Amino acid sequence: MKHLSSTAIQEMDRFYRGNLINSITGFKSASLLATRSKYGVDNVAVFSSVTHLGSNPAMFSFIQRPLGYGAGHTYENLKSTGQITLNHINSNLIKKAHQSSAKYAPDQSEFELLAIEKQERDGFHAPFVKEARIQVVASYVNDYLIQENNCRLVICKITDVFLNEDHLLEDGFVNLSEAGSAVINGLDGYGTATIQERWSYATAEKELQSLPTTK
Repeated sequence: MKHLSSTAIQEMDRFYRGNLINSITGFKSASLLATRSKYGVDNVAVFSSVTHLGSNPAMFSFIQRPLGYGAGHTYENLKSTGQITLNHINSNLIKKAHQSSAKYAPDQSEFELLAIEKQERDGFHAPFVKEARIQVVASYVNDYLIQENNCRLVICKITDVFLNEDHLLEDGFVNLSEAGSAVINGLDGYGTATIQERWSYATAEKELQSLPTTK
């Protein structure tokens, strides 16, 4: 087994190190976060850092890279308007979604530049990605500066969910395999995950029971 010491990691080419460290922590969700600026410009960008924070209240977080140099439009729009949509990426969206990580000017919309079809819903300020089979609406709660790397942990509260009922099981489980939701390995490796099995809530007193994965 190859051993990479902290010294070896620190001395790596920065792109090599970035690929290594981003890959080694495991598969991540692949999401398009969409916002609308206070000036009416729509923004959509790929994020691989969306993480479940809790179910009551229903919250998720994402990591905002250091602001400036073209980064931070999603964060700035969310802070100024209070609303964001989380849209799952499927195979048809992968190439366009990856390109959305480029740094565009704040008066440019990735929806238009990358031909990502936009969806409007009555009563919601932020736009949706029409091709996304799972769409989540959330509001801004808080953010925290991570002093060690100047990134920000952004907290959002889930307010609304739109999804195909076929992927929603009776116990609330959402089958992302059937929905075709993509995952990211590292910075640029996209694929889909396959659900093999589910198990009941673990307690010390009861034996685990197999749970259904599809309707």
